[in-house]
Amino acid sequence: QVQVVESGGGLVQPGGSLRISCAASISISRLYAMAWYRQASGQQRELVATIDGGGATNYADSVKGRFTISRDNAKNTVYLQMNSLKPEDTAVYYCKADRRRFGGGFDGYWGQGTQVTVSS
Repeated sequence: QVQVVESGGGLVQPGGSLRISCAASISISRLYAMAWYRQASGQQRELVATIDGGGATNYADSVKGRFTISRDNAKNTVYLQMNSLKPEDTAVYYCKADRRRFGGGFDGYWGQGTQVTVSS
């Protein structure tokens, strides 16, 4: 089983920046992918960004150009650098690790989330 733990959330002003972290219990380079999701109050959970085992990244249109997902393989950690933050970015941010099954398909392992609040 893979454990993932998010950290780094907090309160930030609109236009500000914040970096949140996701630490995994195994080598992230051996995972199929890691992803950041977010869920605002009263909203469905949405995909924010992904990074696969080879380092390829993808972003939701709403954060493209503002957010950057990256990894530090030595620390088994994935980061989400959030710039030009907007109030609508306020949400609980969740990390998910996807591991390939031997029998086919994938298993997803979720962290508990970290709260990001963008407010003046």
